[in-house]
Amino acid sequence: MTGLKPLVVVGDVLLDEDIEGVATRLSPDAPAPVVDVARDRRHPGGAGLAAALAARGGREVVLVTALGDDSASEAVRRELSGRVRLVEIPLTGSLPVKTRVLAGGRPLVRIDRGGGTPGEPDGAVREALAQAHAVLVADYGRHTASAVREHLAAAVPRTPLVWDPHPKGDAPVPGARLVTPNAAEARSLCPDEGDSLRAHAERGARLADRWQAAGVAVTLGERGVLLARPGGGTPMLIPAPYRAVGDPCGAGDCFAASTAGALADGALPEEALQRAVAEAAAFVAEGGAGNPALWRAAPASDAAGAPGTDAFALAEQVRARGGTVVATGGCFDLLHAGHVGLLDSARGIGDCLVVCLNSDASVARLKGPGRPLNPVADRVRVLEALGSVDAVAVFDEDTPEELLTRLRPDVWVKGGDYCVQDLPEAEVLRAWGGQAVVLPYLDGRSTTLLARRAAEAAVPPSAP
Repeated sequence: MTGLKPLVVVGDVLLDEDIEGVATRLSPDAPAPVVDVARDRRHPGGAGLAAALAARGGREVVLVTALGDDSASEAVRRELSGRVRLVEIPLTGSLPVKTRVLAGGRPLVRIDRGGGTPGEPDGAVREALAQAHAVLVADYGRHTASAVREHLAAAVPRTPLVWDPHPKGDAPVPGARLVTPNAAEARSLCPDEGDSLRAHAERGARLADRWQAAGVAVTLGERGVLLARPGGGTPMLIPAPYRAVGDPCGAGDCFAASTAGALADGALPEEALQRAVAEAAAFVAEGGAGNPALWRAAPASDAAGAPGTDAFALAEQVRARGGTVVATGGCFDLLHAGHVGLLDSARGIGDCLVVCLNSDASVARLKGPGRPLNPVADRVRVLEALGSVDAVAVFDEDTPEELLTRLRPDVWVKGGDYCVQDLPEAEVLRAWGGQAVVLPYLDGRSTTLLARRAAEAAVPPSAP
């Protein structure tokens, strides 16, 4: 496991269906397109999608939601099995089913069916929230949050809470760390003219006052996210790292899940939002909730990974399109020019680069007392900020063989004066036809040397 802190997701689960095909003609009896169906997909939506996304990097995720005895509820249980732990509230009625008909990747119509009423939560809900390091409320206006509201209010004083609101849902409980409406939701909740940043900032501040929230993060699509505080003041704009082209369905769930996960790991709200904006952009670019790799990815109980892009899903996507997956590994305790040069060179070999990163416990065993100098969350964040690094996966063992067996890279890169035949990873890669290679390393650069210089510089010179 990666050591990522447990997260509890509370909210309304839907069953999403996508009927995909092509439309090249109109119906003879009505001016409506005829869709020749190529494939059907079904997967959990709403809070179910948010929970699955939160669990992609190996995090322990508990989903508190209302499920019934209908076929849609059973489909959700099957899909989430092994990914998240379910704490169920009884549902009277049937689970909502949202069906999209798409032609050429564009939605033509959406059909909504079903709906039920959540019952009373039991002690398992209270226990799950008591153990959470952060809570995400994914409110889709179906009243699960209302049923659990008393327990959520009790959790707020001790646990960071992110509330993803819905115009038909409840107001967030007072004291939420962040509330994450999109621009349209904020406008419906706080009607006002204008689409300027100033208008969004004023709406966000008013909503923060109304909800007694520490902050309101209004998502603005490709423009990024605007963080407003109660009482006004200067807002913070977190721009999107690039313009993502793809299916935006589920991007809000990805953003909220990433935000809550980052807070669980101890990030400040501003840091959490930066990470979430980047992850939401990558999610859209990779195909959104309809991306088959999302639901083929390894179950959360077995996954090792990092809070950013899921390394295993990324590797599968690259292989599926005939690309080359490159991986390298190490402690990367103090990132220096030698590391940067190695990572740049490794990325140039293939179509994606995954860094296999030693956990804090692994570094301590390998390097001795006082190491690592930087905790794993900080090392992950620095690596993810490099343009050469596409994903980071954390491992607890002394060597990454177990991780590599699951990642199955085409190329394993090491730097320095290693002999390929002596690398313990080389034999592992042969099992699937992978290749270990050594790249030149900049002389005179090492974490140990940097740490020694810093220690020497910190000692004041002796008095004359």
